[in-house]
Amino acid sequence: MATVAFGFYGTQLDAGRGAKRWSRWRPTVSLCQHDDLLVDRLVLLVPKAGAADDLVADIHQVSPTTEVEQVALSLDDPWDFEEVYGALHDASQALALDDRDDLLVHITTGTHVAQICLFLLTESRFLPGRLLQTSPPRSRGGPPSYAIIDLDLARYDALAKRFARTAREGSDLLKQGIATRNEAFNRLIDQLGLVSVASPAPILLTGPTGAGKSQLARRIYDLKRSRHQLRGPMVEVNCATLRGDQAMSALFGHRRGAFTGAVADREGLLLAAHEGLLFLDEIGELGLDEQAMLLRAVEDKRFLPVGSEREVRSDFQLLAGTNRDLRQRVRQGAFREDLLARIDLWAFELPALRDRPEDLEPNLDHELERFAREVGRRVSFNREAREAFLAFAQGPEGLWRGNFRDLSAAVTRMATLSEGGRIGEAQVVAETARLRRAWGGGEAEGAGRVAALLGEGASELDRFDRVQLEDVLAVCARAPSLSAAGRQLFAVSRTRRTTVNDADRLRKYLARFSLTFDDVKEGGA
Repeated sequence: MATVAFGFYGTQLDAGRGAKRWSRWRPTVSLCQHDDLLVDRLVLLVPKAGAADDLVADIHQVSPTTEVEQVALSLDDPWDFEEVYGALHDASQALALDDRDDLLVHITTGTHVAQICLFLLTESRFLPGRLLQTSPPRSRGGPPSYAIIDLDLARYDALAKRFARTAREGSDLLKQGIATRNEAFNRLIDQLGLVSVASPAPILLTGPTGAGKSQLARRIYDLKRSRHQLRGPMVEVNCATLRGDQAMSALFGHRRGAFTGAVADREGLLLAAHEGLLFLDEIGELGLDEQAMLLRAVEDKRFLPVGSEREVRSDFQLLAGTNRDLRQRVRQGAFREDLLARIDLWAFELPALRDRPEDLEPNLDHELERFAREVGRRVSFNREAREAFLAFAQGPEGLWRGNFRDLSAAVTRMATLSEGGRIGEAQVVAETARLRRAWGGGEAEGAGRVAALLGEGASELDRFDRVQLEDVLAVCARAPSLSAAGRQLFAVSRTRRTTVNDADRLRKYLARFSLTFDDVKEGGA
């Protein structure tokens, strides 16, 4: 293996004639003066052929075995970033290296622009080596020094810990500081935090109503703002509220006189979100015309306001949310397939609260803290009341149809009715009874769903099969898609399989009872 150094001839620092030149620190000469760094081959970038002949002679005096190669690199403007980068890129591609060579990219000489370009080329592996920096002696008569910098950051433990800490801080922000315990949810949030910071592409949040899509969208915005990735505002709109002609105007704006009632120009939400984040909740409710306009605005950053002949530009990041199965909407002709393809690059499905029973306790504490902040009065459970509420919340009766909205409302009611700042068993009994009534009763509802779907065939089922089918149907009724239901039902066994097809497993199970996923969804509706 040969050690190859690659860098610029320093026309100021490296030059020199006469005896006094040996008393000055010259970076490229000092590079060849270290006993523990033997340079076999030195490739020097020079302004013209032979420009560094005097320097080459001095290098041969201090290191006779070093082979020096001068490569002419003529630059009209050494401070022009585009010119310098292009020239260095070409030089890096022409550099003859053996696979076993150890390449050191010398970044001490050359203009600051040249040094930056060498760094970028090394980081991107166009120069497959490590950075080398030389330094003058720290004291008179002392030896010069050098440092080798490997851009593989995984080698630097302190940096790796810092990046891990930063990633944890991002995840904590997305979880609002709640110490969630569900491993699948925590992995989802970690990945969402990474994507939010690393990619400007659209993000799609799916999941049932009340699962926290809107709150998570606001925290994604806060995370991106904290990393200086967004300068504009967050603009949030529920697409279910946009109807008829007003939908196009609200999103894309209009010009005065565009239609009856348009007495003044209107900016529109997309333009208001310029350099910021546009959150379109319930995007599946948008009309097809609005979807077509939105697709162009996402891809080209341009759109045409209603009644205008001149396009406007808005550079926003799109964040979309839905509780619908958009693929099913595509099959029904209610959602554009090309728009779905554009927003589905990063899709994250938020689980229902019922599917995260271990997270009910930390979220219960979070809701108590929220109540204290909003009302200015701190409330807590006594031990028996807390145990009773958690047993109900985490048990089979805890349906949590409204997800976190139900939990937040329940805590608000119990805390408001508490005496002396303590929620007792009486408040818990009253609240759990209220929730049972609101949800219609879990077991009765499950039996009713089986009877509604199977008719007389329900009476022919063993209790074992009926109880299992009730739970499967309940999961299917809440899930946005067949695949999502399968992932929940087979969450444990799927981790032990080399190939995973949750949708097919669930489809075959339902077929045993002559049911399809669409049958369940229609029956649930």
